[in-house]
Order: sequence, then structure tokens, then C-alpha cells
Amino acid sequence: MIPFRIGADASCTDGACGQVSRILVNPVTREVTHLAVDPKHRHGPGRLVPVDLVDATTGQIRLVCTLAEFQRLRPAQETESVRDLDPTGHRHPDNAPNQGNWALVAGAVIRQPGGRGEPEAPQQATVDYVPSGAADIRRDLTVCATDDEVGQVQGLVVDPGGHQVTHVLLQAGHMWGRKEVAIPIGAVTKIGHFLIHLSLTKHQVKDLPPVDIDHPAG
Repeated sequence: MIPFRIGADASCTDGACGQVSRILVNPVTREVTHLAVDPKHRHGPGRLVPVDLVDATTGQIRLVCTLAEFQRLRPAQETESVRDLDPTGHRHPDNAPNQGNWALVAGAVIRQPGGRGEPEAPQQATVDYVPSGAADIRRDLTVCATDDEVGQVQGLVVDPGGHQVTHVLLQAGHMWGRKEVAIPIGAVTKIGHFLIHLSLTKHQVKDLPPVDIDHPAG
């Protein structure tokens, strides 16, 4: 089994290229399709790397391409025109107080200058690109058991043969009892934009043995 950990360093055949920021999955087949690799300090756009170019058999993310070839891959972000977004990414209602304009930028929301009294000109915002029909797995994605939230995603474990997801790597528990566990993909009932839902209870997740997320149990 191969771990794809969010935040892992990635390198091309001739040098480092960034860090894994997101994992794109086909939610129907439960197969990984791409890794989003962003520059460590976000200087310039990241790239969407087809999983066929990824070699993680050594426990590290190595791309089977040169830096020049990496730069020619599809950008992981794109620029869109948005207007009147609040901090949750939704449009302001007509009766909202004067809070200015907000925009989604690379997965985060930032406040744009301007007030409600100004013309509603579209704002240019950089957003993470997600192919149609794909599920976007990122570190801030919350995992919910049947009775409560249990932690946040750290990555995925895949079968090297067909890139099928076998486990979801989860950071579970509180600061005084935090551990990493591998949730079998069969226990995942839904992968949404903000939540992953499990068929397990919070107690069942708590009873899972801890794993080394760089070398998870198969």
C-alpha cells in the first residue's frame, strides 16, 4: 500500500517541485486521479499531476517528469470573477450590513476592499481548480462519524496497482490524546466538499489502532 500524505514534499527527476496540497479522487470508483502540488511558499501556481506520473513506492512523492515537464502540466488554480462573497464563500443577502466584498483565494477567503455603497464590480480571485465530478481531498476536510466529528484528513492510502483508495488517513482525538488512524474506505459513506462521512461511531474510530501514517497498515 502507498500513502499519499497531504503536505508531503514532492520532487521531480531533477529537483524539488513543491508540496502535495490536495488529492483528487473519483468518488464513484474511489480512485485517485491527480495530486495538486503547490510551491512551498506559494510563489507561482501549483500543478495538477496525473497519478500515473507519481511514484510513492519509497514512501516519498517522486514525480516521473522533469521540472520543465512539471511546469507544463495543468495549473492547480485558476482565476475567476466573483462578486459579493461573504467569509463562507456565499453571496451577501440584500439586507446584509456593510462588510465589503469577499473572495475565495486558493481555497481560502479574503476580504476585498470596497463597501456596499460602491458599484458591484466583479473581483478577480484565484481558486483551486477541481475537475468536473472529482472530489477534492484537502487537509482541512473534516471527518464525521455517525454521532460526531472525529478529526481531519491527513491523506489517503492507495493500492499501487490501480490507485484505488484503501484507507483514509485521519488525525483523531484531542491535543491530549491525538493519534493517527487509517479508516478503511469501506467505512466511508460519502465524500463531500467539506465533510467525509463514516458508517463508524466515534467510539469505533477511537478504538482503531494508531498507525505510522508514512507506513500505514495494509
